Amino acid sequence: MNASARPAKPVCRTHYRTLFLSDFHLGARGCRPGPILEFLRASEADTIYLVGDILDLWHGGKVQWTNAQTEILNELERRAAQGTRVVYLPGNHDASMRGPGMSFLNFELAERVVHHGADGQRYLVIHGDQCDARILRWHGMTRFGSQMDGLFRGLDAWLRRRTGRSETEHSVIELAISGINTLLARGEGYERRLTTLAQDCEADGIICGHSHKPALRDLDGLTYANCGDWVDSLTALTEDHSGALQLLEWRAERQVQHQPAPRVEDAKLARVRA
Repeated sequence: MNASARPAKPVCRTHYRTLFLSDFHLGARGCRPGPILEFLRASEADTIYLVGDILDLWHGGKVQWTNAQTEILNELERRAAQGTRVVYLPGNHDASMRGPGMSFLNFELAERVVHHGADGQRYLVIHGDQCDARILRWHGMTRFGSQMDGLFRGLDAWLRRRTGRSETEHSVIELAISGINTLLARGEGYERRLTTLAQDCEADGIICGHSHKPALRDLDGLTYANCGDWVDSLTALTEDHSGALQLLEWRAERQVQHQPAPRVEDAKLARVRA
């Protein structure tokens, strides 16, 4: 045996009961495959929910695809083959995958599911575009918004190359995009429409994505949880084996940052810390 050869260092992974991930936007310019892969390889779960816009089939520009993006799908497919339940809930950017008879890799496909937490809580899991204001549900608006997003992110990528900034550092352009998203009325009215939808399903809360605004809080007596995204916020929602929900943020230094919070009366919540 070569004296310099050493056994590979085992991968240390954090195990969760459930992982909720949304808005990878694979194929779009804003996708950040590096942090996604790092997080997946540092995490294990019994169930992984892909809460929409994982593939970006509606960005309207040149497909931005790399080997790292292929490896993300390979990693998720490996998990499914090894017994992890992987549920894909298409969003508005991958809406062509909705409908009966659709299939993708070894994943379950559904537009909405009810997740049963370890503590008995029931959560409606849905991408969230179904509760947009009517004008934002027009396909023309989605395509126009995607094209503008791609244009600005292309400019941002060029500036990053010129200044040497990493892909996980936030920029002025990203802050501007975030501000525009806020102005598009995905605010309290949008969130209340989602919690009403959960209430109609006799669920205790809603878990969604879509708005790129991570959140975990009580709203009108129900849990409102938004996974955030892997374009801007780099966040995931997790459930541990007691049923507690928590938001995790993948930071530039490539470590998961989280801060547990005291239990809230009827829901086990923890909030992301900036």
